[in-house]
Amino acid sequence: MKLKAYQVAEIVGGDVEGNDQVSIDSLAKIENGKEGSLSFLGNPKYKRFLDSSKSSIVIVADNFVSDKNLTKTLIKVKDPNEAFSKLLDLFGNQTSSKLGIDKLSSVDNTVSIGKDVYLGAFSICEKDSIIGKNCKIYSQVYVGENVKIGSNTIVYPGVKIYNNSVIGNNCIIHSGTVIGSDGFGFNLDKNGNQLKVNHNGNVIIEDNVEIGANCTVDKATLGSTLIKEGVKLDNLVQVAHNVEIGENTVIAACVGIAGSTTIGKNCMIGGQAGISGHLKIGDRVMIQAQSGVMKNIPSDSTVMGMPAFNYLDYNKSYVHFKNLPKIMSKLNDLFKKTI
Repeated sequence: MKLKAYQVAEIVGGDVEGNDQVSIDSLAKIENGKEGSLSFLGNPKYKRFLDSSKSSIVIVADNFVSDKNLTKTLIKVKDPNEAFSKLLDLFGNQTSSKLGIDKLSSVDNTVSIGKDVYLGAFSICEKDSIIGKNCKIYSQVYVGENVKIGSNTIVYPGVKIYNNSVIGNNCIIHSGTVIGSDGFGFNLDKNGNQLKVNHNGNVIIEDNVEIGANCTVDKATLGSTLIKEGVKLDNLVQVAHNVEIGENTVIAACVGIAGSTTIGKNCMIGGQAGISGHLKIGDRVMIQAQSGVMKNIPSDSTVMGMPAFNYLDYNKSYVHFKNLPKIMSKLNDLFKKTI
């Protein structure tokens, strides 16, 4: 794809500063830019690359003022990150779009398939399932019985979707993820043996959800495990049975959420955090990386630590914790003097 500066400005809603006829045909990081590429300056710490970058066009914030005479063309926008994301989508969608059902796939004759669907080689779709229009189901995907997949959803190779799962519109599920596997539930019998608790519920994933690679979302014991609209999960996230995740919550890699916990909307959960079961996490909660959450958290809180507590209190406590050896040494010296 080849675009001139004025065309890029129209796409991102910006203003051109410099030659509006200069052309680009690729996107690049500002430090690696070359002639004919477009970059963006979203983080001020990368400003040092602006002068040396060979990119023909750079997207900057509308309040940007250069302290040097730049020869390259700038496009000023309100939010450079958002503008560059639009261009990433635009360039990404130029790749060829596959259509049709591969002859090496297996689709039950009761499956309902919408218009412009792609189903890759060695993928399986069991009876009574529904696949919406313009879905892309890549190779070696398993779609169980009575599964519903909405329109414009992408399922990458190797995903397994168990029976009765529901996936909304405009979702993305990355390779290796398992949707609808059994929850981890056992009861001891009178002889001390672990008896499996059968899980008869399902998983519901609403619209505009993205789930990273090698995640697991367990089906409910009864009812549904629910991932609401706009949720984004990083790779290697475990969502246990009957968990509910609220709208637009973002969860980083290696987070584990135990069963029957409810997480509110617009939360941010850092990598490797662990959340115990049967808890209620409020809206707009921020959980720092590697935290261990063992009790309910009210809305608009920020927590950290194991067990997790108020972020500011944690930082104050940590100052004392890291100085404990010195403090103990002084206490021991004082103790010796009193003897």
